[in-house]
Amino acid sequence: MKKTKFKQTEIGMIPEDWEVKVIGNLAKINEDTINKNYNEANIKYIDTSSVDKGHLVGTQKLKLEEAPSRAKRRIKDNDILISTVRPNLKHFFFVKKSRNNLVGSTGFAVISSKKINPKFLYYYLTTDKYTDFLSSIADAHTSTYPSFNPDVIENSFCPYPQEIEQKFIASILSDLDFKIELNQQMNKTLEAIGQAIFKHWFIDFDFPNEKGKPYKSSGGEMTESELGEIPKGWKISKLEDYGTFKNGINYLRGETGDTNFFIANVRDIANNKLLLKNSLDNISLNMKKAQDYLLKDKDILIARSASPGEVSLVLGNLDKVIYSGFSIRYRLNNPNNYLYIFLIMQRLKENLSNFAVGTTLQSVNQDTLKNMKFILPENRVLEKFNRIIEKILERTYGNLIQNSNLSQIRDSLLPRLMSGKIRVPVEVRT
Repeated sequence: MKKTKFKQTEIGMIPEDWEVKVIGNLAKINEDTINKNYNEANIKYIDTSSVDKGHLVGTQKLKLEEAPSRAKRRIKDNDILISTVRPNLKHFFFVKKSRNNLVGSTGFAVISSKKINPKFLYYYLTTDKYTDFLSSIADAHTSTYPSFNPDVIENSFCPYPQEIEQKFIASILSDLDFKIELNQQMNKTLEAIGQAIFKHWFIDFDFPNEKGKPYKSSGGEMTESELGEIPKGWKISKLEDYGTFKNGINYLRGETGDTNFFIANVRDIANNKLLLKNSLDNISLNMKKAQDYLLKDKDILIARSASPGEVSLVLGNLDKVIYSGFSIRYRLNNPNNYLYIFLIMQRLKENLSNFAVGTTLQSVNQDTLKNMKFILPENRVLEKFNRIIEKILERTYGNLIQNSNLSQIRDSLLPRLMSGKIRVPVEVRT
């Protein structure tokens, strides 16, 4: 294969056979906006907080007349969404399939490709190098928070290989993202299966009896309790009777120490049912200060504020992993039944909301958690349930590990492909 020669350009070194072009000549920014002729009564709304690092967290179904004033950007297939506020948070997304009523916030720059492969442009605009460029502009902005005007993208430059190479680069990265997305969908399905089993066994009380038949539907004996009818032999317990709570570590901004740690923050808890070490932020603190906040396998984390009541389970290699002061750790005295307790606590947010009738739940504290009551089944039922759910968890955890590895590969390839340091062989391209 012929060795690639490079040239110096406005965006750094790129292959000699590539061009550099102004993005505004290749794409339109905020091309389509809702006006008085818009004929959809209902919209699916995407806010800047609804997307995260290429993933769509969710959309809101709203009546147009009730939608926020910032719901103005019409979104089409192959559009690129990039938040113009705090670009370092990487609120960006590529729209594969849209609908006529898909509308985005004016907090987005909506980029519609015209003379460039849309996926190629998306991947370039989401490189760390380009994100750092947008962040430097945003940080210098004179508003109350870091932001940039959409014309910054319009007037910036991007590499421009031949069309076939744009397509190839986009395909490599898209294939990795597609596999990651498949694993995420699989995990959602597995989670739904686990929740369905939990409901069938511990809400409907139709767990298998000694003969393998559904307990309650087959006439299993029920007794009254303070939480309603429960199977005979089961009891009501408090969370404080089965584990200990501890608030997370507090530290000053800019504080450093003698040891590097991974730290679980509220956003990690809110966005992930299972936490992986290598997905967490890094921080440097003194070991003496942080050692009491080191996490162990099967600890459960609860968000205290921002997303109060959200819970996550931490598993696997947790060497030098700690948790922030905006969260609470729950450590079971006997971790054998951790899966049942974790699924109980996933319903915590709904239960906690009952304490805030007529108001919005603002925070969670240890006293409230300690007094939370739950139904404790017989050991025989718990052991059988845990065996089933552990298999689901193993598959889920395996998918998370695979996605972590795929993401690392993708993040390693992305800047190399975009700079031409990795090229497809000529015979393949042609």
